[in-house]
Amino acid sequence: MSLSEAVREATAILAAAGVPSPRVDAELLAEHLLDVGLGRLRAMLLGDSRAPEGYAALVAERAQRVPLQHITGVAHFRYLQLAVGPGVFVPRPETESVVQLVIDRLQGIERPKVVDLGTGSGAIAGSIAHEVPGAEVVAVEFSEFAHAWAQKNLAPLGVELVRGDLRDALPDRSGTFDVVVSNPPYIPSEAIPNEPEVALHDPPEALYGGGADGMELPTAAAASAARLLAPGGYFVMEHAEIQSGWIATMLKRTGLWSEITAHRDLNGKERATSAVLAESQPPLMKE
Repeated sequence: MSLSEAVREATAILAAAGVPSPRVDAELLAEHLLDVGLGRLRAMLLGDSRAPEGYAALVAERAQRVPLQHITGVAHFRYLQLAVGPGVFVPRPETESVVQLVIDRLQGIERPKVVDLGTGSGAIAGSIAHEVPGAEVVAVEFSEFAHAWAQKNLAPLGVELVRGDLRDALPDRSGTFDVVVSNPPYIPSEAIPNEPEVALHDPPEALYGGGADGMELPTAAAASAARLLAPGGYFVMEHAEIQSGWIATMLKRTGLWSEITAHRDLNGKERATSAVLAESQPPLMKE
């Protein structure tokens, strides 16, 4: 079968299976086997090239809603190509805007110190290290499996990877960071993600934030950020759109934060909140 016929047939199969981007996925699976780059593949589709061996099997796997990134072993995130697979959360495009908030904040800071709490594959930490020369980046990950993927991705970028819990990470480095960034688990315990790729293949520990509202780990991430940041330091956290108001209120109630700001992603949804640690902390409440 010709390459163009095979990709056309694969697109129909993936569309029937409910894959959100059937044509793109069909092309990426072919590109993965041919290893020619997407631009070259699209040129080949105009000629009489033959479909690569094993293509139908990969299409069938994707039609079962196995994540594309698990099949190819690669996730593209900003300027990075990350190794991913079972046991690690596949980074999403919306998280790229969270990285941009950090990079914008770091402009003009010499040798900034940044920590990524719950790094997963290392997408956030790795992107900051790659795009901000001179930054000292630390990444914290609790999951043994995700830590292994992060180690593979972050070692070439000079990021310090620490195995630990975002709730009490780096106890000996309190008050030393310029930026804390986190994309913690935040899905409520009773919620089931709509996409089979997420519900069946992303690790549960990377999805569920704890409690009926999913806010236990986001709240803990904010508390750790307040401890780890130097006065005037910047905290930014990704969350679900419906949690934006709750997180802003939570940060305000602590009395530790100023400049609490909701940020919209490329789809116009409030998917991140940032805040600045107050220069002086409020006095302790009396009993």
